[in-house]
Amino acid sequence: MILDRILREKELEVAELKRRVPLSELRLLVAEAARQRDGCDGPLDFAGALRRDARGLPAVVAEVKKGSPSKGIIREDFDPVDISQAYQRGGAAAVSVLTDEKFFMGSLDNLKRVKSAVNLPVLRKDFIIDEYQIYEARAAGADAVLLIVAALERARLEDLFCVAEGLCIAALVEVHDEYEMGIALSAGARLVGINNRNLQTFDVSLETTYRLVGSASGVKVVSESGISSRADLQRLGDAGVDAVLVGEALVRGRDVEAKLRELTE
Repeated sequence: MILDRILREKELEVAELKRRVPLSELRLLVAEAARQRDGCDGPLDFAGALRRDARGLPAVVAEVKKGSPSKGIIREDFDPVDISQAYQRGGAAAVSVLTDEKFFMGSLDNLKRVKSAVNLPVLRKDFIIDEYQIYEARAAGADAVLLIVAALERARLEDLFCVAEGLCIAALVEVHDEYEMGIALSAGARLVGINNRNLQTFDVSLETTYRLVGSASGVKVVSESGISSRADLQRLGDAGVDAVLVGEALVRGRDVEAKLRELTE
């Protein structure tokens, strides 16, 4: 299964990162980077930026994404700074940056560059299995991290959620079914991402969001994957979704700003 392969590789990747720079050293780097970058303001309010507008349309988290295991390279002329700035002009509420290198052709450096180029909240989207990666995200300037229930044991999810909270960054807790939704809510998630893509098969269906959104009372909901049209946004907003995460539909467009405006205006 694809997710299992990714997680095995991620364990090796994190072990090598720790060998190069121990967690104790990374914590010091995070503290210093935060002082230099943030002053007294700290991370931007990722969750606060995600709200439906007066028309009931969900906010858009626009994703900087070069490729994926299922689609290969999505955009050949990939420039994360140009894309993120087009997203900001086009009305995105926040930006998501894929940082997995082996499977999604991303990098943490892309996140750093995007964070310096826009004034929107930025999400590190990766397969986070260790607190080390959350400290990395914070050092790079991330305002939020993705925690995937399907990739984590319950105790590990709760621990990582607490680490994110301790660093004052948001945790978008991703689920795909009713069981995972229960785990996310019991862990204290206040921002839940419903992934319409099955991470084992990579099949996509918006029905996943429509089925699960009613069980997420009291938390903000982000619908992820498979969203490509204004009609999708309107229907999701009508169902109670606060925000949508859109990547491929935007990145594939010749003019990503124009494509985003089709969704937001």
